[in-house]
Amino acid sequence: MPREITAFSNPLIKRVRNLRDKKHRREEGLFLAEGLRILTEALEAGRIPDYLFYARDMATHSLVHDLIDATEAAGGEAIETNADILSKLSGKDNPGAVVGVYPEFTVALSDLDRSAAPIWLVAERLRDPGNLGTILRTADAIGAGGLILVDDCVDPFSVEAVRASMGALFTVPVARANWAEFATWLRAGPGQLVGLSLDTEVDYQAARYEAPTFLLTGNEAQGMPDFMAAACDITVKIPMLGKADSLNAAIATAVMAYEVLNQRRRG
Repeated sequence: MPREITAFSNPLIKRVRNLRDKKHRREEGLFLAEGLRILTEALEAGRIPDYLFYARDMATHSLVHDLIDATEAAGGEAIETNADILSKLSGKDNPGAVVGVYPEFTVALSDLDRSAAPIWLVAERLRDPGNLGTILRTADAIGAGGLILVDDCVDPFSVEAVRASMGALFTVPVARANWAEFATWLRAGPGQLVGLSLDTEVDYQAARYEAPTFLLTGNEAQGMPDFMAAACDITVKIPMLGKADSLNAAIATAVMAYEVLNQRRRG
């Protein structure tokens, strides 16, 4: 039976509010997700929150009811609250109807099956949570096998990244590794490493991509280091016809990913 919490001073509210901070997420191994669409996507992917907070006036909504039932059946706790508490938890003035607290999850490189999909996305030192979330959405849209985060990337479980992913965090496998680990794993089996670069003459539509294709996007400000570009099987560029010298990292990844996908469809 759900309990009710409406006091800002409640210890659980303070604990969950602290999960917006990376340090506390790491200590607890938990993260926040907010919004009915995202939590429903999570449920459909088999991810059930440890704690579910929901607005009182949404208690009878069928999707909220499904989340409550699933949470309690799995041994979690459903908590009825109000918009002020939900705002405090999510950090938004206009919070979603539900907030969930989930155990963090990532996949080890060794557990990835590269034959499961013809396209994989790789991001190196990605710093912006919005970019990470958007790349996850692209990965979901193209049916990518997963997203591999290389070196010091932004936390995929930050509130901003989870929100930007619109639920794709729960549907796309995410692995984290340093460059040496990734390079060793990649070369232990089939896989074409394709780097997005401005320092090449190869047009992204002129290249031919071999499955499984691993699309490597570098850091937003600096791009990928020279040694990573040299390790790629091919580097390609997207033409820039205006005054801007490059696309946003997440947009460039999406453009490249759909070119690879379109080559597969035509083939």
